[in-house]
Amino acid sequence: CIILAKHRTLFVADTNITELPTSEDMAEIGVQVAHAARDLGYAPKVAFISHSNFGNPDTEHSRRVAGAVAILDARTDVDFEYEGEMTPRMALNERVRAVYPFSRLKGEANVLITPGAHSATISTKLLGEIGGATVLGPLLIGLERPVQIAQIGARVPDIVTLAAMAAYNPDTEHRAWTKKGE
Repeated sequence: CIILAKHRTLFVADTNITELPTSEDMAEIGVQVAHAARDLGYAPKVAFISHSNFGNPDTEHSRRVAGAVAILDARTDVDFEYEGEMTPRMALNERVRAVYPFSRLKGEANVLITPGAHSATISTKLLGEIGGATVLGPLLIGLERPVQIAQIGARVPDIVTLAAMAAYNPDTEHRAWTKKGE
């Protein structure tokens, strides 16, 4: 989803496809969404979201999120800022994040990779309903053909925007399925 709120744009994933992604899934989702954000004109700053900050508390779920960061750390083709695992507040507030001076994320994150479809969907729906944000999507990337989904209750401007996104199809060169099949 793309969230438009309070003079900021956020990309939140995965709201629709992977119910409980593995560390590997989250790393790949992070790469794909970062590239899509860049294709739309944003410098991606990716935060891998959790209920914990850098292993505190250390739980099975926080280790899964931290594992995605470790996977990206081991790659040589990552061309965007990323950090995690961290809470949404930590990701979106550089002043709060100053408590962790080792954090490599500078400024506010604009791509939030969540630990499951449930947390992403709940977050985006709350932002849209009580936070006054405009929620576009979910945006589907990584598919053979451009497809977008209009949510129940979508307004005409939302549908027009989704149609434009499908026509623009920013994800053409970053499909995981094409790279895996080569």
